[in-house]
Amino acid sequence: MSAGSIERPWQRWAIRIGVFIAMLILVLPGAWVVLTAFRPNIEVLARPAVWIPQNLTLHNFLGIFGRLDTQQGLPVANYFINSMVISVTSTVVAIAVGMMGGYAFARYRFRGKAALFLGFMLSRTVPGVALSLPLFILWSRLGLIDTSVGLIIVYMAVNIPFTIWLTDGFFRQIPVDLSEAAQIDGCTRWQAFWKVEFPLARSGLASAAIFAFLTSWNEYALASQLTRTTASKTMPVGLMDFTAQFTVDWTGMSAMAVLIIVPALVLTFIVQKHLIAGLTFGGVKG
Repeated sequence: MSAGSIERPWQRWAIRIGVFIAMLILVLPGAWVVLTAFRPNIEVLARPAVWIPQNLTLHNFLGIFGRLDTQQGLPVANYFINSMVISVTSTVVAIAVGMMGGYAFARYRFRGKAALFLGFMLSRTVPGVALSLPLFILWSRLGLIDTSVGLIIVYMAVNIPFTIWLTDGFFRQIPVDLSEAAQIDGCTRWQAFWKVEFPLARSGLASAAIFAFLTSWNEYALASQLTRTTASKTMPVGLMDFTAQFTVDWTGMSAMAVLIIVPALVLTFIVQKHLIAGLTFGGVKG
């Protein structure tokens, strides 16, 4: 190794400081939202700004649930149930269909395979906002506006191409010889998949599931156009209930945002082991 390629101590510290500053920039907005959720409104609106919280309170959370006499609550529980049902259902269906599609692309040869796979990938390049108007017109004619089923179908269509692409890569890393050996030992094609290939790809499927769930849980652009009432509104759309013509309830909105963040963080920590294993799957050769 040449002397010029040796990393000097000041270079290591420069990299560490740069990473720390980048992470601070990324984390700061989220930390500010969490702090705002626990601060009184008068402190948030104070001029000059109060950067260090003086008083922390749970009144903002009690207020959005209607537990205070001075503030009318919101149907937060309905929004949460809608978000959970829509996100979980669309994720389960997307993983089931995406797993089958990814396995087919990884294991079988058929006419038009490359073109079909490219079509799935190109569908991911279309921004959701561009789909809002045609979807609204189509869904209004089908009677799917302001329904959970309508949003589930949309999120399935959004997540399935990405899930197919992701699971295709995972199944390609699993040697075909393992499945063939299982079939020689007496397993059917389905048993070879379920008992041999599926357990090996489980970490990758967990990664695909968490990405699909977070996409559905956090999506706002399409949900805001396709929902109207508490029967189908999701948590991100419910944030707009804190805005009026001339004012914004920043503390209530921040409290609601914390309620949106917490389930995503909990789910990420639960599947953290599988998520890391899935993201690094195939990156190390045996």
